[in-house]
Amino acid sequence: MPLIHPTAVIDPKAELDSSVKVGAYTVIGPNVQIGANTEIGPHAVINGHTTIGENNRIFQFASLGEIPQDKKYRDEPTKLIIGNGNTIREFTTFNLGTVTGIGETRIGDDNWIMAYCHLAHDCVIGSHTIFANNASLAGHVTVGDYVVLGGYTLVFQFCRIGDYAMTAFAAGVHKDVPPYFMASGYRAEPAGLNSEGMRRNGFTAEQISAVKDVYKTLYHRGIPFEEAKADILRRAETQAELAVFRDFFAQSTRGIIR
Repeated sequence: MPLIHPTAVIDPKAELDSSVKVGAYTVIGPNVQIGANTEIGPHAVINGHTTIGENNRIFQFASLGEIPQDKKYRDEPTKLIIGNGNTIREFTTFNLGTVTGIGETRIGDDNWIMAYCHLAHDCVIGSHTIFANNASLAGHVTVGDYVVLGGYTLVFQFCRIGDYAMTAFAAGVHKDVPPYFMASGYRAEPAGLNSEGMRRNGFTAEQISAVKDVYKTLYHRGIPFEEAKADILRRAETQAELAVFRDFFAQSTRGIIR
């Protein structure tokens, strides 16, 4: 059986590895590059300056690399970059970046993106994440590694979600979610530590306890945020599991959930 269905419409300028599979009626534009052993289902549309790595599985009706939903966009050659080993389910929409942002939307490796998820322009997604159905990111959102977004999670523009964080079903994230923490609620608030996620990813009881103490420092000890942050950064110098807080605090612009 041919790897590319005869009804697929692939621009001659597109660059597909010889092992790529393409389903019926899928459309692939001229500036698309797709790596080895990636499989694309029927009725998908892949457009724009889009680069897709190896061993990805893209399901039917996905729309990848279309222009951003930004009125300032003027057909600039911005990018969508997708890594390796990702599962991208039905009706997902990943947009290109913008010149007013970082110029590209980036997705790392081994992510599991469920049906109807939306990644807007200039988002940066790490690796090993899970986005449950209908999770949606506004523009310029950054999501770290091993993050889990509950179904129907909505993330406001420019927010950051730290490594190993987790959101509940229908969470409305309007501020940054620190690493390892859980967030829930329509205007998301702290909801404890993602200790189960940490255990599943090999963290020891001592490491989990150290992060739990960070949570208490931020939310339960009644000290000003800047004082709490300074204490956490001091401990991060000697506790490796807290090192992620250095970059997180340095790059946070919206403040953290409180």
